[in-house]
This record gives sequence, C-alpha cells and structure tokens, in this order.
Amino acid sequence: MAEVHNTRAVHEAADLALRVGEVVLASGAGAADVTATVLAVTRACGLRQVYVDITFNTLTVSYQPGLDDPPQTYIRRVTYRGLDYGSLSEVDDLVDHLVHQTIDRRSARQRIAEISSAAKPYPRWLVSVASGLVAAGMAILLRGNLLETVVALVTTVLLDQTLRQLARRRIPGFYQQIAGALLATSVTLVLRALDVPVRPSIIIAASIVVLLAGVTIVGAVQDALTGYYVTASARTFEAALLTGGVIAGVSLGLTVGLRFGVELGVTTRTVFAVDDLLVSLAGGTLVSVAFALNCYAPLRALLPAGLVGLTAHAVYAPIVAADLGSALGAAVAAIAVGILSFSLAGRFQVPPLVLVVSGIVGLLPGLTIYRGLFQLLTIRDAEGFFLMLTAASIAVGLAAGVLLGEYIAQPLKREARKLETRLAGPRLVGPIRLPNHRERQARKRQLAAERHNDEDDR
Repeated sequence: MAEVHNTRAVHEAADLALRVGEVVLASGAGAADVTATVLAVTRACGLRQVYVDITFNTLTVSYQPGLDDPPQTYIRRVTYRGLDYGSLSEVDDLVDHLVHQTIDRRSARQRIAEISSAAKPYPRWLVSVASGLVAAGMAILLRGNLLETVVALVTTVLLDQTLRQLARRRIPGFYQQIAGALLATSVTLVLRALDVPVRPSIIIAASIVVLLAGVTIVGAVQDALTGYYVTASARTFEAALLTGGVIAGVSLGLTVGLRFGVELGVTTRTVFAVDDLLVSLAGGTLVSVAFALNCYAPLRALLPAGLVGLTAHAVYAPIVAADLGSALGAAVAAIAVGILSFSLAGRFQVPPLVLVVSGIVGLLPGLTIYRGLFQLLTIRDAEGFFLMLTAASIAVGLAAGVLLGEYIAQPLKREARKLETRLAGPRLVGPIRLPNHRERQARKRQLAAERHNDEDDR
C-alpha cells in the first residue's frame, strides 16, 4: 500500500493499530509481539516512519511523515486484562488479512470494532464448568480418586463464581486471589472436620492451579529476554503479587484450621510415575482442553490444545519418574510445548500463545506451593522454604522453556527479520511473514482486476 500523508488516513491507521495492540497486549502477549503486530498494521495501512512504545498498560504510536514535519503521537491505555483467546484469535486473523491486503483499512476498523463489542462465544455457565474441569484434570494428575476429583470440580466452580462477583464489584485482583485460595482451603477444612475421606492437599492444589493459571509469566520472561525490561519488571511484580495473594489465602486457611485443631496434611507421593502414565496423559489433556475452553478459545483450538497438553505430560512424566527433578522435567516439557505449539498453530489457524499457555497449565506447581506452605506453617523447617523456591524455579522454567521451543521451531526468514527489527525473540502472536514487494504488487493487480470486472458487470 502506498504511503499516506492525509491526516484522517493517518488517524484511522494509528487508531486501528492501537485497537489491535490493545487486544494483543491484554491477552498476555509479550511487548515484542505487540510491537511487531502494531508495526505490521501501520505498514499495511501505508505508514512508514512509525515509532511504537509499549509499557505495562500503555500503547504509544508516533508517526513522523518527514524530517521537517512534527510527529503525530497517539496513546491508548489498556485498562482491562484477561485471557480472551477468542478475541485474540480473531484479531490475529484480521491482521493477517490486512497484511496480505485482502481487506482495506476501513473494513479492518469496522471488523476490530465488531470483535471488541461482540458477545462471548460460550455461555458463562459453560466457562465456569470448564474451570471446574481444569481442577478435575489436576486432581487426576495428582492421583485423586473419584470423590476427590468431583469435590475439586465443584469447589472450583464455586471459586469461579466468587471471583466473578468480586470482579463485578471492582475488587483488586490481589484480594480476589486471597478470597479464592481461602475458599478452596475452607471447603477442605469443612470436609476434614466432617471426616469425609478426601486428601486435602489434592483438593487445594487442584483448585489453586486455576488461580495460578491466570498469572502467566510467559509474557514477563519473553519481555526480559527481548529487552523490554520495564514491562518485564511490571509483569513480574504483578505475577508475584497475585501469586502472593494465593499464598496468603492458603496460609490463612491453614492457620485457622490449626487454631481449631483441624490439620489438613499433605500428599507426598510423586505426581507422575511410569506405571500410570496413561492416567497422567488423560489428566494433562483434560486440563489443557478445559483451560482453552475457559479462556474462550475457538473450537478449532481445542484439539491442538489437547495434543499439546498430552505431549507435555508424555515428556514430563518419565523425567520425574527417573528422579531428575520436577523443575528439569517442567523445562524440558515446556520446550516440547513450544516446538509443537508453533507447528500446530499454523495448521489450525490460532496464535501459538493460545496453545502454549494451555499446554503448560497442567505443569504449574500447585502441589509444590501447598507443600511448601504446609511445611512452613506446621513443621517450620527449611524444607518449606526450598519447596517454595522449587515452585518458583518450575514457573520460570516453564516460561523460559516454551520460548526456547519457539526459538527452535520458528524459521528465521528474511521477511520476518525485516518486520521485526526490534524483536530479538520468538513470535507468539502476530504475522510471522510480511508479503514481499512482488507479492504486494501481484495482489494490487488482482484487486484492480476484480474492481474492473465488477464495474463491467454493473
């Protein structure tokens, strides 16, 4: 597309780029991916001398037509953050069509407005059930029996509804995390007091994974690796704060239980073993599919999400069973997730980020966090501290592993490097390749021929 200088056209292009960037940033994508996506949109709309700046909650696009012209700067704040992979997938498809000039700027602006205002693809009750299925899958992974799996499912559905009501009342996320973790622990305390034959550690660990899953650190690690240190610091602090809310809620529940003489105990069995590998694969697949559904991922993403989750646990289980460590197992499994996600994303037309996050949810250290807190509050020895460090190393290993997998899988083509001059890492969202000059000219001739034929028909 020819470069534009008209003020209205510049405004439309910058506004479109900011709206696209808002959806991508709010979905947890790294700042490098957001920058490359915004630059792809502005270039497709005819803007060349564009500067993009990303912070934790602000997008800035500055355009300077010439050296003697004053820059035009547009700013947009991202006030809402949530894992809405349905909107992310639609926006990613929109950007691809815009880059390849199958739609024009005005059509793209109309489409992004429709995406932003469209109703969710699934009813709210189904999303709550999906969150319960995530916990049920985690209970299966932790070798829970049928009763424990059902209790984890029901508890997490109640937790999801509670968080929804708190969010409606604009309660900060930190307090939402405390309330959710406290609810999961309280339900377990009541069951324990009633002598219901369930293992508390399985119920709590399975339930708090739903809370941990929303605290994705993939974007934070990607920002750190690609040089966006300010945004990486802000995201890391947010993840630490929200995880601290989970720890505070569980700790409060354990403290109340000890005060009333109700000790919950802890399960020490290894999460994965070779003799029940099939159970691990089934649980991991269920967790990944249910989490993708919980985040409004399109139906076409559910099958690849399940395949990625199955692969992750097929790699993770033998490593842990061989006593090589859960952190190493999580990192190696995450590398496999990154490689497979990139391969499947193009086939199923979804951003790799959707599959990456869904694939690693089942590997989150919910049980390790609970065991560490239990050791710190009851036995008060150094093992609890080391368990918490292990949980942190697992989380970092997961994020770094999937990005390394993307490094390995993603071909470093010349066109991609031209598009991503500021990007020093893998792409989880946005177009991988821009059409070259010959392809753009061919597309222009095709569009001109189509318009000429339409005129002749009229």
